[in-house]
Amino acid sequence: MAEEKKKAKVLVAEDTESNFLLVSYILRNQYEILWAHDGVETLELYQRENPDIILMDIRMPRLGGLATTAQIRSQDTKIPIIAVTAFAFDSDRERTLEAGCTDFLAKPINATALREIVEKYVDKH
Repeated sequence: MAEEKKKAKVLVAEDTESNFLLVSYILRNQYEILWAHDGVETLELYQRENPDIILMDIRMPRLGGLATTAQIRSQDTKIPIIAVTAFAFDSDRERTLEAGCTDFLAKPINATALREIVEKYVDKH
């Protein structure tokens, strides 16, 4: 009997439960979903769980997404970090990429766009 392929881990850094539930609902059949409620928890889960990709909300309590991304980047330049934010202006996109995010996804979350961006980076990682 063939061994079942292990699901890739998606770490969702998101302080709003409804946003997390939406992302989880869209991705849970294909991926193992981990939830961090803020940047501090994101760093803890990143260290402990070794995720394949991080979906990073930019505005979170305790430690924001850009600061969290910078800390992760100081240790790991390869893990895909996707900024997920309601701030969708070009200047916001540039700021997230300059901070070390791999890519950018605007809120409200579009299921197709979310699946595509996760597949794009999980297959590479």
